[in-house]
Amino acid sequence: MFDAIYISVRTLVEHVFRSGSIDSRFRSQSTLLDGTRIHQLIQKTYQESDRKEVYLRTEMKVKDLSFIIDGRCDGLLFRDDVVVIDEIKSYSQPSEQIQQGGYPVHWAQAKLYAYMYAKENDLEKIAVQLTYVQVDTLEKTYFKEICCFTELEVFLGKVIEDYSPYANLLHEHRRSRNESCKELAFPFDSYRAGQRKLAGVVYKSILDKKNLFAKAPTGIGKTISTLFPSVKAIGEGHLDKVFYLTAKTITRTTAEEAFKKMRACGLCMSTVTITAKDKICLKDETNCQKDYCEFANGYYDRINDAILDILTNEEGMTREVIEFYAKKHTVCPFEFSLDLAYAVDSIICDYNYVFDPRVSLKRLFEEQKKSTALLVDEAHNLVDRGREMFSSSLNKDIFVQLKKEFKGVNKSLFDAANKVNAWFLILKKKHQDKHEFTLDHLDEELMEHLMQFVEITEQVLLTETSQTLLEAYFMVNNFLKVTELLDEDYVIYVEKVKNDFIVKLFCMDPAKLLQQMGKGYRSKIFFSATLSPLSYYQDILGGQEDDYALSIPSPFSSDQVDVHIHPLSTRFRDRDRTKESIVSVIQTLIKRRPGNYLIFFPSYQYLLAVYDQFKQKDEDTHTIIQATGMTETEREAFLEAFQPNQSETLLGFAVLGGIFSEGVDLIGDRLNGVVVVGVGLPQLCFERNLIKDHFNQKNKNGYDYAYVYPGMNKVLQAGGRLIRSEEDHGTIVLIDDRFLQRQYQQLLPLEWKLYTVGSPQKH
Repeated sequence: MFDAIYISVRTLVEHVFRSGSIDSRFRSQSTLLDGTRIHQLIQKTYQESDRKEVYLRTEMKVKDLSFIIDGRCDGLLFRDDVVVIDEIKSYSQPSEQIQQGGYPVHWAQAKLYAYMYAKENDLEKIAVQLTYVQVDTLEKTYFKEICCFTELEVFLGKVIEDYSPYANLLHEHRRSRNESCKELAFPFDSYRAGQRKLAGVVYKSILDKKNLFAKAPTGIGKTISTLFPSVKAIGEGHLDKVFYLTAKTITRTTAEEAFKKMRACGLCMSTVTITAKDKICLKDETNCQKDYCEFANGYYDRINDAILDILTNEEGMTREVIEFYAKKHTVCPFEFSLDLAYAVDSIICDYNYVFDPRVSLKRLFEEQKKSTALLVDEAHNLVDRGREMFSSSLNKDIFVQLKKEFKGVNKSLFDAANKVNAWFLILKKKHQDKHEFTLDHLDEELMEHLMQFVEITEQVLLTETSQTLLEAYFMVNNFLKVTELLDEDYVIYVEKVKNDFIVKLFCMDPAKLLQQMGKGYRSKIFFSATLSPLSYYQDILGGQEDDYALSIPSPFSSDQVDVHIHPLSTRFRDRDRTKESIVSVIQTLIKRRPGNYLIFFPSYQYLLAVYDQFKQKDEDTHTIIQATGMTETEREAFLEAFQPNQSETLLGFAVLGGIFSEGVDLIGDRLNGVVVVGVGLPQLCFERNLIKDHFNQKNKNGYDYAYVYPGMNKVLQAGGRLIRSEEDHGTIVLIDDRFLQRQYQQLLPLEWKLYTVGSPQKH
């Protein structure tokens, strides 16, 4: 019995033959389009009897492994009784820089196709041709070789032999993995209330190839309840890969710990955590060029050894582990983690790597997607992140900077920037009395100017380095890409920000595009403690009618939390008038119930105003404050201050929806209470009002979609910091008169509804 390993020709030859350095010097965004265009151009010159894009497949047995290799060759030509395999490659550098005789990786690709066709058609000889085409001049360079079938067979055997250490490692690992997944028991003594139900529905969703929207309370252990059934599904052969997608670093750590716990119980499973390039870069400056960075220089010469080494010795490839092996093998840690992503069983990463069309892991083939599940943690965050991924802006200011930089230096670039700037000036003059307004469409003149700008910029960037120009190039390119997505879920609006003028293509409803980017995966599990109301999140995250939905009540008793509502107005117009009363509420609370408290505010300005007022009244109470742009060390120090059984009260002033309002675990007496000031509504603004109007037109409650639901989500997240286990007790104080209105009341968790109006009494 042979175990099958499926691999594409390209993946196989790239693994064995790739060499050289990472070079992130400028490459035009049109390279891929050039490649397609040039392939089509060459294929049009083929004779009538010739064939293009021919699917080929072969199988080679080595020991107990069967390698099933497939792919499409560019051209199959019939010339004077000789069959020719044509491999077309486009390139942008000058033709004299093409390696004499062609590149080994390209020869290997063509020879594998030649072997497949010759074997299938009993040919003793077959010709192999490399056709190189320069993208600008269309100059063609040909290399051709006649090959015997026997030498092609030997060549494939050698390629498989070189690939085998990696293939055997993965194969042996998968065998152990599947066995351990089958045998793995739930890694805790017992399930918490609601945990078994969540795990069961997650497994059923994967089994039935369905998507699931799950609202599960904070503290029940959602991470293990989604990962454990996914691991079991791998053991049963329903899945091969799992993505654990998060928006915050802190929730990535929770997933890493869950895997660690399962490994301690016998699981054999490899995971990689992808950290942003700027964060994990080992150099002072992120500049991926071989003459600057030793980790980029010769990366492809060393990467296979690095991958074999780490996969042989590690299962949990966290940031620290990747950094260690990256230094050991002198490879770029970011690219290393991306290469590992295609080899491991589970990937812990940001939403971007799946949902953002600009950065998604594109080498994950459709076939692989069918056996992959997406676990989307804290899924409420995907709403605004989705809007952000599919929106794009164009700033006038950058074109003014380019005019200054290239005046008298490069006339064509100066003119191109000037044309875009002039378009902005006309628009500005036409709407001089407005700060914000919408446009029905983008006029053709602007589109022409932008495309011309891209064309000229591409030529300049091949020889010159300018940070401003590079920034403008990517901004314009992204803007042009988003123009292709424009439909009824978008609005084009213009806003004046100080001296700058910005045109924004704003995606108001990301549902359709999120659905599109998530297409092909076996199952998507969206979960959060605050997926409330479920119908809203199903609608805006691209849910469909036949998706599964689950709402698990809190396992914690209402006796564990003492909720108080103070009906003071925190509306913008009343903030100055009521801030003294808010300070009094806080003072009464800590006098009657000393301890550690987090106090959340809807904005940083509001936080500072109340904080200053508090300090005037009370200099002695120990207070710490969330600062803007805190480093990871500063964040850790803030949380470290919350220690159990302290002799004095500690107040942590923080922002709703900020870094401390979700994903933070302050167990037991580390946190005794949470105060939430306001109902968390986003600030009234032009953009939010556009969202409101858009959903009103769709016969939905636009105000709820734009303001109430996102605001109350922040409130629920902040309050959720308090009760994390059956042993936790504490006080929640909600300060705002709107908490007593029906619209907001119905969004409160069941255990918060036994509230008291007014200040808490002494325990």
